[in-house]
Amino acid sequence: MPMSRPEPSRPELPTVAELLDAAVVVRLPMRTRFRGLTERETMIIRGPAGWGEFGPFVEYGDFEAAAWLAAGIEAAHLGPPPARRDSVRINATVPAVPASEVAAVLARYPGADTAKVKVAERGQSLDDDVARVAAARELIPRVRVDANGGWSVDDAIAAIRAIGEVEYVEQPCATVAELAAVRRAVDVPIAADESIRKAEDPLRVVAADAADVAVLKVAPLGGMRATLRLADQIGLPVVVSSALDSAVGIAAGLAAAAALPTLDHACGLGTGSLFVRDVADPVSPVDGSLAPRWFADGGDAVHDDLPTVDPDRDRWWRDRLTRVHAVLSEPASRNILQNLFQ
Repeated sequence: MPMSRPEPSRPELPTVAELLDAAVVVRLPMRTRFRGLTERETMIIRGPAGWGEFGPFVEYGDFEAAAWLAAGIEAAHLGPPPARRDSVRINATVPAVPASEVAAVLARYPGADTAKVKVAERGQSLDDDVARVAAARELIPRVRVDANGGWSVDDAIAAIRAIGEVEYVEQPCATVAELAAVRRAVDVPIAADESIRKAEDPLRVVAADAADVAVLKVAPLGGMRATLRLADQIGLPVVVSSALDSAVGIAAGLAAAAALPTLDHACGLGTGSLFVRDVADPVSPVDGSLAPRWFADGGDAVHDDLPTVDPDRDRWWRDRLTRVHAVLSEPASRNILQNLFQ
């Protein structure tokens, strides 16, 4: 069990100039298409407590991106919360690849006993999903699937029945009402992701009796401490997952998972293997688990030679951070700031 350290004192919101001066925009090439991307652009920011990440996907608006900036500031200026465990069990992540490629993907996750398989990919069929899940099931004992809200209620029910027994189905449909309808119709547990992190009221999924598991992502929820508070409030088993983060963002996810009072499920924090190159040296799972790491003085190191973007993209991200910082400073973002500075 790692030694707990006292929580740091509450900082002031850093100025936009301070953040920009300490920021680097990077482009990380990916091994295979994931979430429609072959490269991942993100910004990492150095602060007194280490490195944080600001990486909302490019299509996200400034208000939604404000939580991601709060998470990056928390990591860079507050550091991780006290840990309760020294390792976090992770799942393998299988993109929407042909079934013939599943074994090669799973080989990048030594010791993993759980695989999350992407399904409901646009342009693919249910037969593709069934074959991909079956290929994973042959090699790993526990399989969960993630539809990213891609099915209607009827399609979800049919697909779940065709796929067969899994640990859970993550976000089969887009809305809370649809999740509840699917949950009533099938025997497989339902997990909520987007219905929590994109909702004005993340607890609505509980009130609607729409999920059995909560998938929580640190960056879109506003940080590690905000994630821990929501996990306490939501009252469901929790899986901490990545938002296709760099190694810096994964470190924040591992820190949140390591700080949870209870953690019964493997977490989706092994997505670093999806990158050809990351901002730090990769760490392979040991017996299916990752140890928490932190990028700060005396900790793990971010590469000196980072895969940066061209000047136009660098300017785009810096302009974006400037706008989002202004949003974070507005009264409408008070709840995000309370999560950050509470």
